[in-house]
Amino acid sequence: MTAQAAPFVTQPSPILPRETLGSIALLTLNRPAARNSLSEAMIATLHAALNEIGDDNSIRALVIAANGPAFSAGHDMKELTARRSDPDRGRAYFAHIMNACSAMMQAVVHLPKPVIAAVQGTATAAGCQLVASCDLAVASEAASFATPGVDIGLFCSTPMVALSRNVPRKQAMEMLLTGEPVPAARARDIGLVNHVVPAGAERDAAIALAQKVALKSAYTVKLGKTAFYRQAEMSLAEAYRYAAEVMTENMMARDAEEGIGAFIEKREPKWQDK
Repeated sequence: MTAQAAPFVTQPSPILPRETLGSIALLTLNRPAARNSLSEAMIATLHAALNEIGDDNSIRALVIAANGPAFSAGHDMKELTARRSDPDRGRAYFAHIMNACSAMMQAVVHLPKPVIAAVQGTATAAGCQLVASCDLAVASEAASFATPGVDIGLFCSTPMVALSRNVPRKQAMEMLLTGEPVPAARARDIGLVNHVVPAGAERDAAIALAQKVALKSAYTVKLGKTAFYRQAEMSLAEAYRYAAEVMTENMMARDAEEGIGAFIEKREPKWQDK
């Protein structure tokens, strides 16, 4: 009896592949056919990856990129709409998704390492929220940003939280009330992204930016990132009191002693990340 060859089975691509480039982690949203929408699985996978990277001392910065024409189209509306047939018309599921997504966005902010978005295409609704949640962002000239929920009767309330903490209020309100896309150059002008580069160069530019940050003391970067977001929520007097405490703690760190000594002695510092 002649043996038959086993049928070839194509393995599905992971929805969030991870690469390690020296001390830089690269996560890539990989649902291009669904415009990298933030499905329940994508939210959970991204949150889990953030936790892993946060605990990995060999990683000093993270870049979040995407495959396909869109960076992310936001929530997966087909997935959400499918729950309209639930006995509660989907209320419990909608609350679960919104809270899970909000927790994931906060994990980006609370990650003790800088997170840089590399935006190659459109970033809308929760996709725009993800960009706004990152510490830094590099965008292709072809990228655009929008919070268009108002066009379908669903105000972008959770994206609004991150957006309003990145751009001036009137600019945020215009985006939220009109839903109109903002081109990359305008996004840079209002502070949503840091740099705009030629199409196709955004990923390498984001990695290069991450590598610059990775040269610094990981302890100092962690301390500074935490302090940046905490003081932003305080009154002026409270912020200064808190910042003075942080700088005092920072001055006592081994890396501050080393860095200041290296500056005075005109040599490169040798970080111990403590």
